[in-house]
Amino acid sequence: MLRNEETVATKLQRIADKARNEPDCRFTSLFHLMNVEMLWGCFDELRTSAASGIDGVTKQQYENNLLENLQRLVGKLHRMAYIPQPVRRVYIPKPGSDKTRPLGIPTLEDKLVQAGLVKILQAIYEQDFIEDSYGFRPGKSCHNALRALSQTVENKPTNYIVEADIKGFFDTVDQDWLMDFLAHRIADPRILRYIKRFLKAGIYEEGAFCASDRGTPQGGRNFATASQSLSALQS
Repeated sequence: MLRNEETVATKLQRIADKARNEPDCRFTSLFHLMNVEMLWGCFDELRTSAASGIDGVTKQQYENNLLENLQRLVGKLHRMAYIPQPVRRVYIPKPGSDKTRPLGIPTLEDKLVQAGLVKILQAIYEQDFIEDSYGFRPGKSCHNALRALSQTVENKPTNYIVEADIKGFFDTVDQDWLMDFLAHRIADPRILRYIKRFLKAGIYEEGAFCASDRGTPQGGRNFATASQSLSALQS
């Protein structure tokens, strides 16, 4: 682990403080945080057993020349030469039904870049969520939501409980709308360009490539959940 990782954490905290204290602030300088220290920390957080993307590279293989690989990756990022690869699509059972849901598996380097972007996005947008918003947020879970619901029902006057679901919401999110939404708080063009590249990276399924003109990727533990959180926030 590199010494300057704490420096990255401190900078992220400063961004979070500014976002909380200045809700109308647009952040113009963020991409410098996408450095070796940031991505090294993101690599440490990856699960060793995580499935590989279309390039087949595993965490163990990438770690063999970790510093060199990260330095090369950062160089490509800052030259705007990094192009995200399509996610490998698989289908997994959907809990509580006989249906399946699509899962997109990014390549290892895409996971690292996504994780770094997510840390920056979360520093800003976590300040905008209300406390009782639980979907796709760090430190939040279904158990937290159920506990809060139970406390509300038991301790406060409750006449109605409404359960609603938007069918295929994350599959049909308007990407242009999402980018416009992000631009309200982010004015660093490199951050916005890379987010758009990930949205447009496409899907690889059964030997064929499919463009992704709408929706957000589902499956990457980092960027997918952040995109889905922001989609829910803008709705």
